[in-house]
Parts: sequence; structure tokens; C-alpha cells
Amino acid sequence: MRFGPVLAGLAVVASLTAAWPADVQERHACSPTVTLEGFSDALDMKTYRGEFVGNLSALAVDRDGSLAALSDRSFLFRLDRRTLTPTSVVPLADESGARLDSEGLAVDRDGSRLITSEIEPSVRRYDPDGRLLGRLPVPDMLWAAPAGRARPNGTFEGLTLLPDGHTLLASMEYPLTGDPADTVRFQTWERRADSFSLAAQYAYRTDPGLGVAEVQGIGHGRLLVLERAFTTGVGDTVRLYLAGLRHATDVSGIAWLTGRPGVRPVGKTLLADIASCPSLGATAKQPQPNPVLDNIEGMAVTGRDHGTLRVTLVSDDNQNAAQTTRFYFLRLRIG
Repeated sequence: MRFGPVLAGLAVVASLTAAWPADVQERHACSPTVTLEGFSDALDMKTYRGEFVGNLSALAVDRDGSLAALSDRSFLFRLDRRTLTPTSVVPLADESGARLDSEGLAVDRDGSRLITSEIEPSVRRYDPDGRLLGRLPVPDMLWAAPAGRARPNGTFEGLTLLPDGHTLLASMEYPLTGDPADTVRFQTWERRADSFSLAAQYAYRTDPGLGVAEVQGIGHGRLLVLERAFTTGVGDTVRLYLAGLRHATDVSGIAWLTGRPGVRPVGKTLLADIASCPSLGATAKQPQPNPVLDNIEGMAVTGRDHGTLRVTLVSDDNQNAAQTTRFYFLRLRIG
């Protein structure tokens, strides 16, 4: 895996100082390093060309600057990045023509789409028209039980192609049987010519009761990691972390992480608990700690400017009348 210099002292929040005017901080701050610039419910309960524009689980910026939005019901939408208006929809299928439980998305340098399905799990490559081009290898232990040790529907929830273009990373949503209850695995592949080969695997410790919903590489061996959980009658918990891979142990050769004290997990620093963001007039259709919250699953870095990142999040409404398809526009200052 190729890394440049990593922020010294990743866990030192003081190195992540924000620099926005005080009035903006007061009205939009989620934390000292994150502001919520706005949100949009423009696609809530909408259809496009007969397809429901919801169940959105992943976002990516396409090569033309538009936004690719992946539905876990096996559809890939293209959205106008400014208005979020859908401009195309492509159905996806596996080798037998069956739909995917599509959760993670990355756009490769040739415009092809790398897409995870959490049923097996798998990472498949598609052309922009949805034609299946191939499939990446997956370690046996990461397969869903009974073939492997993963929880069904708890496998590859997140996917990111690191900015160097050489490393692809998929995040498991929940731990494997036999691993600690707070530890999930991140699997990587390294580019070899025109294909990806299995590479290092890392342990990542979640907050108690949370799973990993999404990851995004931001350069220099750093990731944004979205952790999430839902509690009936209470609502959603969604936290955004900055994580660093540089000093983490490669656990690809370690079958069981329980009882392995020498394993160094991926380091992480809390950037923001989304419940601490301003509600900005948002309403919720069910109980929530903050009415702006919903089942946030997708994340994409949509801009960079002088030490700040613009990040777009999206919630998966599960095609449920009690949930909302909502886009969130964040600004992060992380150095």
C-alpha cells in the first residue's frame, strides 16, 4: 500500500482546528472541525423512469463531475451534482442475472464502476452501461456464513478507491464470528496492471453497538469512516471519524482476532457526532435524537479547498414511509 506523509499525531484533535467565522460556527457547527452547510430532501419519495429513487447506500463522484448514487436494490443513478436531479438510471445484475444487495461504490480511472454486494460478499466491476466486466477475489473468512464467518447482510458495506488510484478498500459492516464484538475488518486490493489482487487487511474498532456504514479515502493513508446504528424508539446514531492506516497491523494472516493483544488496529479520531449538528429546520418522520438524522449510509468527498473537504452524505430510506432520503452537505477542516 502506498502512503505519503500522515498527519503527525492523528489522535490529537488540536491538529484539526477549524477556521470559520464565529457566527457560522454557532449556526452550522457539528463540532470544532465539521460544519453542516445544509441538507436536501429533494429526492425523498421520488421516482425516475419508473424506478424508485431511494434505498441509496453509496455515493461517488463520476469522471464528468456528476454524482453516482447506488441503490441497494441494484440500481445506479446519475444525479446532477448541483440540483440532485436524476439524469440516468442503470440496472445491475450478477453473473446469473439476479439483482445485487448493492452497498459500496467506487468509480475507477477508466470510468468503470466497482460495486459491492453484501450477500456473498463480492466486488464486481461494471461498465457505465451496467455490463458486468469481472469480479475481484474475496478471502474465504469474509464470506457470509455458512461459507465463511461473516454475518449475513453484514459484509462489504463500504468501498473506496484511495486517491493514489492503486489501492481499493472495502469495509465490513460487522465483526466476523470469533473476532471481538467491537472489531471489523477492512480488506484491501492492490492494482496489478489492469486488475486488483488481494492485499493487506486491517482491524478497525467501532464504538460499542455501531457498525461501519461507509469509508472514503482522502489521501496520505487516511480515511473518513462513518459508523452507524439504529435503536427502535430512539433513532439513529451516526458518527464520522478520521482514521489512519499507516501504523495498523496487517491481519490478513490472522484467522481469529480475539486474544491477539499485539494487533494494532486502525487509529481513529472523532470528527463529529451527527446528532450534534444543527437541525436547520429539518423534520423527522420517526423519533430521532436530532430531527436532521436519518439512516445515513452513503458518503463521497465532493470538493477540496485550502485544507478543507466538502463531503456529501445520503440516507437510505429503505423505501419506508417512516424514513427520508436526505442529502447532507458537510465541510471538514482536517489539515
